[in-house]
Amino acid sequence: MTYIPLSGLSLRDIEYVVAVDDLRNFSRAAERCGVSQGGLSEQVRKLEALLGVVLFERSRRHVAPTPDGARLIGMGREVLAAARAMIEAARVRTGPLEGLLRIGVIATLGPYYVPNLLPLLRRYYPQLQLRLTDSLTDIMLRHDELDIVLAALPVSGEGFHSVPLFSEPFLAAFPAEHALAERKNLTMPDLKGPDLLLLEDGHCLRDQALALCGMSSSHEPERLAASLEMLWHMIGAGEGYSLIPRLALRNRGEWEGLITVQPIPAASRTIGLVWRASDPRGAAFADFATCLRNNTPEGCTPLSPFPAKTGPEQDMQ
Repeated sequence: MTYIPLSGLSLRDIEYVVAVDDLRNFSRAAERCGVSQGGLSEQVRKLEALLGVVLFERSRRHVAPTPDGARLIGMGREVLAAARAMIEAARVRTGPLEGLLRIGVIATLGPYYVPNLLPLLRRYYPQLQLRLTDSLTDIMLRHDELDIVLAALPVSGEGFHSVPLFSEPFLAAFPAEHALAERKNLTMPDLKGPDLLLLEDGHCLRDQALALCGMSSSHEPERLAASLEMLWHMIGAGEGYSLIPRLALRNRGEWEGLITVQPIPAASRTIGLVWRASDPRGAAFADFATCLRNNTPEGCTPLSPFPAKTGPEQDMQ
């Protein structure tokens, strides 16, 4: 058996291959890691040569781990998790919520929640240095460098702890001239039709809309939106209607006359805080969740899974 010295294997190289596996794209992986694409690709090739294994199948349109690569990348994730746990355990001694806190936020929440979240954190956690990321839930949960994720619950995957923060209502948004725009007492079955617009596959909001409307996950409208903002624009253009989270309706006055919004009873999503169950800062994250819950945004309902701890008074409106 060929001897492979540990000095030739760096945590940074493992981070590179994990990033490629997460994003299935060398360019985006390089951007995440803060290096050039050429530099990242060269380090991945060197690691493959060191291990004697091809980790990824590569083509112009396709990057995917080989069977051996998937097995080794899984082991690499465990190595990174152990290294981070060591660093995080040391950080607990000096204050777990001081210093760098890496927060992931789902793309359908971030632009509408974060502007009010940041002043709150500056007030109650002035020692925090924040690093924000927005993406799809599954991608962020595989992103081992994140400390906590704000996502719609429940989330899939093992090894995570999650607590609900608040319930965010959905409202139905229609082109102003649509037949359903003025209907009173709308129910979810009313939206089960060919005009229902959806986000692209991978967005939890897409799955929630289909489930609430009682439609199959295989339903595919003629056009899909890549973002919640594009979905809103498609509604304004008269292409169809959709469900919009309550917080995303702020500052939409310029759309008056183009889009009509109607409430739908009992249609909502649960926004929660997620972190790795192995993280030694779990108790501090639970206190952090209490702070967020005590400052639930206007129009949403706080959810308390356990007796609320003493936290800041509500001031996020």
